[in-house]
Amino acid sequence: MEKLIVEGGHLLKGCVNISGSKNASLPILAASLLTDKPVCIYRVPDVTDTNYMIQILSQLGASVERASGTVRISSSDGIGVSASYEQVRKMRASICLLGPLMARMRRCTLPLPGGCVIGDRPVDLHVRALQALGARVRMKDGNLVMDAPNGLVGTTVDMRGENGPTVLGTDNLMMAAVLARGTTVIESAAREPEVVDLANFLNKMGAKIEGAGSRTITIHGVGHDELRGCEHTVIPDRIETGTFMVAGAMISEGITINRVCREHVQAVADMLTDCGHTVRFAPGGDSVFVARGKAPRGGVITTSPYPGFPTDMQAQMTALFSLTPGISAVKDDIFPQRFMHCSELKRMGANIKVDNGSALINGVESLSGAPVMASDLRASAALVLAALAAEGTTEIHRLYHIDRGYELLDDKLLGLGAHVRRVQDTSSRGGEVL
Repeated sequence: MEKLIVEGGHLLKGCVNISGSKNASLPILAASLLTDKPVCIYRVPDVTDTNYMIQILSQLGASVERASGTVRISSSDGIGVSASYEQVRKMRASICLLGPLMARMRRCTLPLPGGCVIGDRPVDLHVRALQALGARVRMKDGNLVMDAPNGLVGTTVDMRGENGPTVLGTDNLMMAAVLARGTTVIESAAREPEVVDLANFLNKMGAKIEGAGSRTITIHGVGHDELRGCEHTVIPDRIETGTFMVAGAMISEGITINRVCREHVQAVADMLTDCGHTVRFAPGGDSVFVARGKAPRGGVITTSPYPGFPTDMQAQMTALFSLTPGISAVKDDIFPQRFMHCSELKRMGANIKVDNGSALINGVESLSGAPVMASDLRASAALVLAALAAEGTTEIHRLYHIDRGYELLDDKLLGLGAHVRRVQDTSSRGGEVL
C-alpha cells in the first residue's frame, strides 16, 4: 500500500502530455475478443484498470503482448467463457466482456463486477439489452450465466436509464450486435466520445455501425468470418485533460496541456472560462493553455451525459471552487452519492455543505495540509489538486484509487514543478483494496 505526500504552495509551470483514454481502452480491449485475427491497440494507458482487463483477457485464453502503450491481442485459438471472481471483482468495467463473449461464444459466465464505490451502478440495463437480442440469463453462485444457443438476433433496444444513457451498456449492446443476425437499433444511446471510439475500432475490424455519437446507433450484423484484424489509436483521456485544466486554473501562472481533443473537453473549458480563468486552445484543438484568472469567480454545475458537464469532473471542480471567492454550487444528477471527497476537503479547511446530491461551496482564502483518504478515482484527483494548492503538507492515503485511472500522475506533476513523492503507507488509513 502506498500514499502520496504533497507539499503545497508550489506553482505549476511547463507542459504535460495526456495519455490515452482509460474509459475508451477498456471496452476496446474487450472487443478484441470478437475476432480471431490479431489486433494492435496504441496509446493504452498503463493504469491498474487496463492491467486488470489484460489479465482477464489472458485468463480467457487470448495471447496478449504489451509494451510502451501498445497492446497486441490474438485469440485465434479460441477463448474461454468464464472469468474468475478474483479478477472481475476489482473492476466494474469488466461487465463489458458480456457483449463480445455472447456474440462470439454464445455463452458466458461472469461474476458480478466490483470497482470504486460511488453509489449504485446496477447492471440491469446490460442484462436487459442482451435479453432483447435473445440471450437467456440466470444467476448462479453470484455469477451472471448467459447463453444463446442459436445466436443473437438484432432488434430495437432502448438504453435509457434512470440517470440517463449508460455508456458501458451502450458499448456492450453494440459489441453483441456486431455478430447478431439482422439489424440492431440502439435508441437513447450514450453519445460519449468513448462510445464513438469503440465504434470506430469495431468498424476497422469489419463491423457495420452507423450513428455513433448520436442518440440512435444502427448495427448491421456481420458473420464472424467477415471480421479482421486492425490497428487503432485510443483517443486522449478527456477526464485526465480536464483534471490538468483544473490544475492550471488552481495553482499555476499557466500550463500547456498537449495531446487533447478540444471537442471532448468543451464543457470543462466553458466552465473554467465562465469562472474567469484563461483557457486558450491551439488552432488544431490538440493543445490547450490554462492559467488562473486574476479575478476568479464561482460557478454552478449540474452534471449530465455528454456533451454536458461530466460527472467524472465534478470532484475536481469542487476542489477549485473551495478556493474560489464567493459561493458555488455542484449538483450531480448522474451519481447523486458521489460527494465523499467533500468530507476530506473539509478536513483541509474547505467550507462545503452537502445535501441530497448537491454541494454548496463557500470559497475560503486558503486550505491547509492534512491526512486525507481517497474514496474513489475522481475523489482522489480532487484531493491531489487541493493538496497542491494547500499550505503545508498533505498525505493522501489509498493511492491505489488514483492508479486506477491516471497514468504516472505523480511523474507528470513532478514535471510541472510540483513537490510530490510516493511512499509506503503503513498507517491505519491505508485500508484495503476493494
